[in-house]
Amino acid sequence: MLIYPAIDLFDGKAVRLFKGDYAQMTVYDDNPPDTAMKFKAAGAAHIHIVDLEGAKNGTTPNFETVCAIKKAADLFCEIGGGIRNIETIEKYINAGIDRVILGTAAVTENGFVEKAVEKFGDKIAVGIDIKDGMVAIKGWTEKSGFTAFDFCEKMQKAGVKTLICTDISKDGAMQGTNHSLYAELMEKFDMQIIASGGVSSIGDVDKLAKAGMYGAIIGKAYYTGAIDLKEAIEVAK
Repeated sequence: MLIYPAIDLFDGKAVRLFKGDYAQMTVYDDNPPDTAMKFKAAGAAHIHIVDLEGAKNGTTPNFETVCAIKKAADLFCEIGGGIRNIETIEKYINAGIDRVILGTAAVTENGFVEKAVEKFGDKIAVGIDIKDGMVAIKGWTEKSGFTAFDFCEKMQKAGVKTLICTDISKDGAMQGTNHSLYAELMEKFDMQIIASGGVSSIGDVDKLAKAGMYGAIIGKAYYTGAIDLKEAIEVAK
């Protein structure tokens, strides 16, 4: 299993939200490339980046910071948040970002995912954010009309290879992740599924790895010291 330590960006800083609430934000690093270098020093090969401002308003206000992270660490970087057209995908890929995560537009724009996959192949992933069994959009501020499993089926048919699945109720709460949800997703779908939200202990990492998950994102647990990244990477292997 691959470990993706996370950098969530707001106003050029590395921050974390509590259960997706922008009013409950903690700043962890004023210079996110430094955080990326710490990930690299711990043995990470991948970084998961989210532009929180972009996720809300569909723009790329943290583009320069994302590029600075990639340049500093020179690791596999994936970015999500505010990517709602082909031009934005191209902008990131041309800047050397390895994978782009589609969220809101994958739900709201019919045919967009198919078009993106056709053009960029496995450089496209889809983020599915689940709130009360439904897919949430626009930085988790709205619920769509899709159930989680219906949407996953739609994405598989669209040719998506990698799915990043977040249980919003677990995110940043440090109470463990939703193991039963991930087990069900792996049973039902033939995609690379990355667990996100609530991965808060080495026990969580071990259980996800043994269940055969493709990857796991570690966010708040890294920043608070609840998970030692080096140990998590070893356990995941």
